[in-house]
Amino acid sequence: MIDLREASKNVKSWAKKVGKMQKDNLTKANLLINKKSTDVDLVTEVDELSEEYIIKAIKSTYPEHGILSEEAGKKNCKSDYLWIVDPLDGTTNYAQGLPIFAISIALKYKEDYVLGVIYIPMLDELFEAIKGKGAYLNGKSITVSSKDKLNQCVLATGFPYDRAINKDNNANYFAHFVPKVRGLRRMGVAAFDLANVACGRLDGFWEINLSLWDVAAGILIIKEANGYVKYLENKRGVSLVAGNENICKNIVKEIRKVD
Repeated sequence: MIDLREASKNVKSWAKKVGKMQKDNLTKANLLINKKSTDVDLVTEVDELSEEYIIKAIKSTYPEHGILSEEAGKKNCKSDYLWIVDPLDGTTNYAQGLPIFAISIALKYKEDYVLGVIYIPMLDELFEAIKGKGAYLNGKSITVSSKDKLNQCVLATGFPYDRAINKDNNANYFAHFVPKVRGLRRMGVAAFDLANVACGRLDGFWEINLSLWDVAAGILIIKEANGYVKYLENKRGVSLVAGNENICKNIVKEIRKVD
């Protein structure tokens, strides 16, 4: 096993350097934006530059490790170590100039997430966790909300990129939850949502058809913040619920009512 504390220092340094570049280019004139799978699935030149920097840093520091990244795909699948990278989660926000986006980097060893970092550049907030060592926000220990009733909760969710053409698009669940909770938030950045659940600002989160790079770091951070993650079976992609154990059970119960 590599030295995870040293690896965490490296990842935090990479995330902050990339975060500065993202901040510096947020209001750039004529930002290059391309479409991917749909008209609402975007990639900017800053996504690609951010990913290029992180992948180069990983290859330089851990040349034998595998990498799974949003834009570049998967490289070197033979290693027991897999870095899972979302270089800019919240591309639509970024392309609009909305200052809510995140960098998410996780390390998986065999079947376990062992390190996770989520950095929010515009807030200068760095969430981190090492397996078995707790979760932290800017060096201070964090824990999930202790609420147990949905009507007291503020939840977050999001919608898949193919929502216009696939009926399994979360709209029915969203409508079901509206009258049952204190508030619903849709910030367009799954990594940020998960980080906010981990520190108790949000009481819970659910979403369907995510990708591993959206959630890998957040899953470990939530678990290390005494939280709970429940995968939604028979749903597309990575579909999950997060929060404390009671709230997760309540969210799943309501989702099953709709199903």
